[in-house]
Amino acid sequence: MTQHTTRKWLAAVGVASALAAAPAFAAKDVVVAVASNFTTLDPYDANDTLSQAVAKSFYQGLFGLDKDMKLQNVLAESYTVSDDGLVYTIKLRSGVKFQDGSAFDAAAVKANLDRASNPDNHLKRYNLYKNIASTEALDPSTVKITLKQPFSAFINILAHPATAMISPAALQKYGKEIGFHPVGTGPYELVTWNQTDFVKVKKFADYWQQGLPKLDSITWRPVVDNNTRAAMLQTGEAQFAFPIPYEQAKVLEKNDKLELVASPSIMQRYISMNVTQKPFDNPKVREAINYAINRQALVKVAFAGYATPATGVVPPSIAYAAEFQPWPYDPAKARQLLKEAGFPNGFSTTLWSSHNHSTAQKVLQFTQQQLAQVGIKAKVTAMDAGQRAAEVEGKGQKESGVRMFYTGWTASTGEADWALSPLFASQNWPPTLFNTAFYSNKQVDSDLADALKTTDNAQKAKLYKDAQQIIWQESPWVPLVVEKLVSAHSKSLTDFYVMPDTGFSFENADLK
Repeated sequence: MTQHTTRKWLAAVGVASALAAAPAFAAKDVVVAVASNFTTLDPYDANDTLSQAVAKSFYQGLFGLDKDMKLQNVLAESYTVSDDGLVYTIKLRSGVKFQDGSAFDAAAVKANLDRASNPDNHLKRYNLYKNIASTEALDPSTVKITLKQPFSAFINILAHPATAMISPAALQKYGKEIGFHPVGTGPYELVTWNQTDFVKVKKFADYWQQGLPKLDSITWRPVVDNNTRAAMLQTGEAQFAFPIPYEQAKVLEKNDKLELVASPSIMQRYISMNVTQKPFDNPKVREAINYAINRQALVKVAFAGYATPATGVVPPSIAYAAEFQPWPYDPAKARQLLKEAGFPNGFSTTLWSSHNHSTAQKVLQFTQQQLAQVGIKAKVTAMDAGQRAAEVEGKGQKESGVRMFYTGWTASTGEADWALSPLFASQNWPPTLFNTAFYSNKQVDSDLADALKTTDNAQKAKLYKDAQQIIWQESPWVPLVVEKLVSAHSKSLTDFYVMPDTGFSFENADLK
């Protein structure tokens, strides 16, 4: 070895030794195991809470809801409302940039709300914004939104996870493909979306909140099988998992490296019955089915006790929820009602589920067995996101194959209108919104409309109670349970929560 070569070799060894001696900074990479696939990363065109929850990685709205569903300012600093309830003037936060480097300003808000409120764009969340008459940029930090009619829950609409601020430059560049190319102001930016396997996001270096985010990356991984999600936590493949299989909750609780959390929910589980189709057009048949389901047993069998039987069509924790005497389990009464309705030997039908994870499968099997005991033969189908979009959300009343449909609903605005109108108002039959019972009642429609026009809380409460009373009596649904939300996470992961609407709060999440 020459002297020159020796010096080079010694220098290289020295560098290697110095690197070896340096402290290793572990990357703060978190894997989150969730129950189903994502349909789109465009919140305005997503019907499912999960897709919108993941989109919160890179998107923010003017307002938001915290982990207790309380309203908070995000990209907006303040707002005022005109005396007639028609004009909202919003002051915006300054110095915020989109992930493509463009500035967030009033023109960006106008671009997003103009897109959302234009029916020609056929966005799935159009109904949230159809009451917007115009959006004006008064100056770079001031937006004026004028409504077609007073809508007392409008700020809650702006706080809904669908109301994201997307870069206008990205909207122009990608057009209808924006759902694959998200560009927002959020704490993380998209790295990869493998549609069958995962969504990975990384820290956005120019995020406007100083010191955030604390994680380097989050990988959202759909894992349909409940047991696999739980196993990933135990092996360290995932740091957070939701939902946790109820039957495994006690096992995970004993793992000293994990924390199990059962949190309050506004997730109402129900079966809608298509009241425009025989035999569900007969109120006695709908009553019979309600008597045929043992909800207390369902809580134990499918939810391992992590749920409560429904006492209304709106979860108790939503403002203006009305509670009623729960349906008793009475199979003899169910058989009698079926006989009176002209079905002494029962009938055959279909029962679809909006999801195919293990808990949904258990609910289907339990319900199928309960219905069989009163003579109703139900063929069950658990759907994935694609099937649900095509067969349930995408078809109107005449072509719809929906008969009985098991699903759930969370009012992600945190108020009663969004807990009732999308599911029971006549104008919200699919494919417009989610009234999969194809239910229609003029008084209910009137009550729901009038409740939005008044700012008198007592009057609003009276209208919402009347609407719920009518719905409960006419029984277009089999209200089943209100879930508790069971998640688990590594104790090294902090400030990562499941929200009551089954979305996620992770703005301050950190890995210790």
